[in-house]
Amino acid sequence: MRNVKVGFVGLGNIGRPMALRLAATEGIDLQVYDVAPDPVAELVAAGATAVGTVAELDVDVVCVMVRDDAQVRAVAADVPKDRVLVVHSTVAPETPAELTAAGHRVLDAPVSGGPMGAAEGSLAIMVGGAADAFDAARPALEAMGTKVVHAGPVGAGTRMKLARNLIHFVAFTAVTEAQRLAEAAGLDLAALGEVVRHTDAITGGPGAIMYRTTTAPIAPDDFWHGVFSHVAALGEKDLGFAIALADELGVDVPLAREALPRLGKGLGL
Repeated sequence: MRNVKVGFVGLGNIGRPMALRLAATEGIDLQVYDVAPDPVAELVAAGATAVGTVAELDVDVVCVMVRDDAQVRAVAADVPKDRVLVVHSTVAPETPAELTAAGHRVLDAPVSGGPMGAAEGSLAIMVGGAADAFDAARPALEAMGTKVVHAGPVGAGTRMKLARNLIHFVAFTAVTEAQRLAEAAGLDLAALGEVVRHTDAITGGPGAIMYRTTTAPIAPDDFWHGVFSHVAALGEKDLGFAIALADELGVDVPLAREALPRLGKGLGL
């Protein structure tokens, strides 16, 4: 069985370690392109072949991890349309369909896990696209990620990534709110951060409630009704206490105030 020929364009903060994982994978012949010479030299030292332009990539699959939609389109313009174009950049929801309409075999495959996950080869990769294109790119995807999800047709990977990152950045905003409360209460913020990371690693953090396949209301005889009733009771109690403490200390906690009346309904109760 011949090796899979993979091209990688965009050797930045996450793209470089992703490409290094490909270079180290048996059964993959890697070609790379980037405007910056240093990461290209590092990849060549790791066993990849450098090309002078995107158009020179002689590969089956082209992985793209560049800055934005405009750069993705610029790269795509130089990729032959019989190749599988794997867009790892997080782009606008309509961009993968636009590239497909232009004749490209597109997989939108944004990643989650950051530079550390890229370096370890443990990224989550959310993929949208046709089954044959997914099968062609699978060896490369599995070399870079330990959780590769074929989310659906073109565009599904991007939509899943946006939903995932909504959690991420709303949670970050909630963290800043909690830090202001903790600081006003005279607590050690670094120690609080250690507690959050420790317990989220045990419980799964926000993902701990994401097991149902629907957001519809839960029937009273459903297993999850009892589970989420318990979650809601604890959450409403603790949010109430936190809001009361914030009022006492004069700290603004708008996300907590929004969460209190929405928690039970959001859980399907």
